[in-house]
Amino acid sequence: MTALGGPRAAIQARPTAAVLDVVIPVYNEEVDLGPCVRRLHAHLSAHFPYPFQITIADNASVDDTLKVADGLAGELPGVEVLHLDAKGRGRALSAAWSASSAPVLAYMDVDLSTDLAALLPLVAPLISGHSDLAIGTRLARTSRVVRGAKREVISRAYNLLLRGALAARFSDAQCGFKAIRADVAAELLPLVRDTGWFFDTELLVLAQRAGLRIHEVPVDWVDDPDSRVDIVATALADLRGVGRLGRALLTGALPLADLRAQLGRAPLTGPRARRGPALPGQVPVGLPRQLVRFAAVGVASTLAYLLLFVATRGLLGAQPANLLALLVTAVANTAANRRLTFGISGRRHAARHHAQGLLAFALGLALTSGALAALHTVSAVPARPVELAVLVAANLAATVLRFVLLRLGMHHRRT
Repeated sequence: MTALGGPRAAIQARPTAAVLDVVIPVYNEEVDLGPCVRRLHAHLSAHFPYPFQITIADNASVDDTLKVADGLAGELPGVEVLHLDAKGRGRALSAAWSASSAPVLAYMDVDLSTDLAALLPLVAPLISGHSDLAIGTRLARTSRVVRGAKREVISRAYNLLLRGALAARFSDAQCGFKAIRADVAAELLPLVRDTGWFFDTELLVLAQRAGLRIHEVPVDWVDDPDSRVDIVATALADLRGVGRLGRALLTGALPLADLRAQLGRAPLTGPRARRGPALPGQVPVGLPRQLVRFAAVGVASTLAYLLLFVATRGLLGAQPANLLALLVTAVANTAANRRLTFGISGRRHAARHHAQGLLAFALGLALTSGALAALHTVSAVPARPVELAVLVAANLAATVLRFVLLRLGMHHRRT
């Protein structure tokens, strides 16, 4: 790795050298490519105060996309074309960024769903040296987004999954509007294995674990109704990517210590810094004690749940008894964890914490009800010990999710 050392320096470029290279990865976009590049070029010419370059990265298109791209390169100054023989957005970005000589690298989708007014705020912190990566976020309160309910739910669920499974602290992993400093990209790209849609997430997780500063810009976003992204296939690939990256982080297969040493910003010192959150890679303060207390509350809750389930099973039936037992113990569990595990007393944020507890309850209900349904599909009248064993296993999985959700929600100082 190349030692970068010290604070990030502001970028000083020669007058004729491009400061920013905006990559547009495309596959079979012969219709939209021309209007997109002309609009982007006009915006940069009018509003971007530094020299720029636009790189069209053609992902093995089988229509006239490459021909259109070559025509644009001949028509507009600063437009370059990169052709790849294989598909994959991540592959295109990695190749284009690795070949670029610009100190700041960005990309956006060809449909220009993001308002271009956010481009300068996106890259300005990278040019000044304040930040190392920058992302557009559609999930900020001040973002204005027009898209279907299905995509909205999927996006929020995916980012919630990243927070729970990979401890991600960035808000929107999949927004097609990102930038990175070239010196940082040179160190991170060789470690990113995904060549498709999970590329963004993997890059951001590695950057966060390396202690890099990720700048977020609220964007105005209008979804493209003609998007050709296969949502189901992409979601499955992303889940496989989360699992692979999670294993790599747990087993130490990634050189995170070296990344932090080479790229990370030095920790702050002084009383305020000592009260701050843990740095990436460190065990959060109080986590071992919280785990022990959470486990104790969990054991007590599970026993109470099983007693309630057995007591009401004969009267109500399996599924209603499961619902009642879960609901009663979920409320008690949240109250106990709030006071005993996280040391929070008083009414401040109590409603929010119980709402998060009910979300965990809903996940637990889905897991246990699904497990019961699957068991009764295999055996119409399963033995009671088998039924209880299946419920215990499902509750263990729900308990892990509960801890992640509650810790995220209750991560503030004790009152």
